[in-house]
Amino acid sequence: MSFELALAIRYLKSKRENSFVSLITVISVIGVMAGVMALIIVLSVMNGFRKDLLSKILGINSHITILSLEGNINGYEEIMQKLKNIREIKAYTPFVYSQVMIKAYGGSSGVILTGIDPTTASKVIDIKNMLKKGSLKLLDKSPFNIPGIILGSELAKRITAFVGDIVTLISPEGKLTPLGRIPNTRNFRVVGIFESGMYDYDSSMAYVSLKEAQDFLCLGNKITGIEIKIEDPNVSDKIAKKIQSVLGCPLIVKDWKEMNKSLFSALKLEKMTMFVILTMIVLVGSLNIVSTLVLMVMEKRKDIAILRAIGASSKSVMKIFIIQGLIVGAMGTCLGLGAGLLICYLLERYKFISLPADVYYISKLPVSVQIWDVVFICVSAILISFLATIYPAKYASKLNPVDILRYE
Repeated sequence: MSFELALAIRYLKSKRENSFVSLITVISVIGVMAGVMALIIVLSVMNGFRKDLLSKILGINSHITILSLEGNINGYEEIMQKLKNIREIKAYTPFVYSQVMIKAYGGSSGVILTGIDPTTASKVIDIKNMLKKGSLKLLDKSPFNIPGIILGSELAKRITAFVGDIVTLISPEGKLTPLGRIPNTRNFRVVGIFESGMYDYDSSMAYVSLKEAQDFLCLGNKITGIEIKIEDPNVSDKIAKKIQSVLGCPLIVKDWKEMNKSLFSALKLEKMTMFVILTMIVLVGSLNIVSTLVLMVMEKRKDIAILRAIGASSKSVMKIFIIQGLIVGAMGTCLGLGAGLLICYLLERYKFISLPADVYYISKLPVSVQIWDVVFICVSAILISFLATIYPAKYASKLNPVDILRYE
């Protein structure tokens, strides 16, 4: 152990006559600890929120969607044949999408009606795992003469519909008659209730079979688009460009990143903003380190003079106070790291903080600790603590021992 490190530790351990310096040292440690702890907790919660939101969005939406500039797509079988030759594609399914009105005993509501192929849709979206009641197979093979429909959990609550109940769909497109265009209506039996965990989806979506949707909306053999699942959703933008080059116009290919660009850009910006704001807490702690070291230098003027007189260089004196400041910063960082990880563990394990699902999309506070975020936070805290030691350490190294000892 070098004598600079030994002296730095001794100065921290020693009982000073001026207890005010000791108090500021404790405050410095607590300041750095609070900053590191807050950063770890907040960034972990934001990572958890992004991860949970992403899993729910990709659970109910596909990685890539094919649409048409002309509206509906006719002859989609040819397009699906072309998709077979793209090796990155794992599965695909056609769908029909339209806004209609739903009516039940408990009231009526606007709803996004999605027609899906039950045999292929489950390979692209996670509809099976989202079903809380009923079965996906009943969409195609309903045991009743009435076609089946699967409702979102919040939508079912709003219109007071349960599995087995009959609901009525009203299409604004309607049918053309001698008396003019009249709304098209059809009864459906509720064969399932799904819950995605996202309020917006659960309160506004309903699924029927592809054939029933085409017939109800008078589309014939046309579809709205094709949903695609790929091996790695992180490279969906590259695969989307490849699919676009194969299909050409008037078809347009969009991936999940593009369709949710504003949402995830906002989350990224919010994470960066919170990091900058909470780093200020660490900065306050580091300013206390400056105060601690300046007072320490004033208190140890005689010690510094004696060290210089017996041969210690100004560089060695500077090292003593830099090491002392780094020890304070490291102690605060370690305590903040431990406290932050402990609180993150408790939040993840016991989920004791509840959120309004209609505001935050989720009902419980999610936590996802990412190792590189933790490393970056700890390194940043140590670096700020080091920068805080430079001025007082330089000041101590420049003290003239002759001027100090002359008056002793």
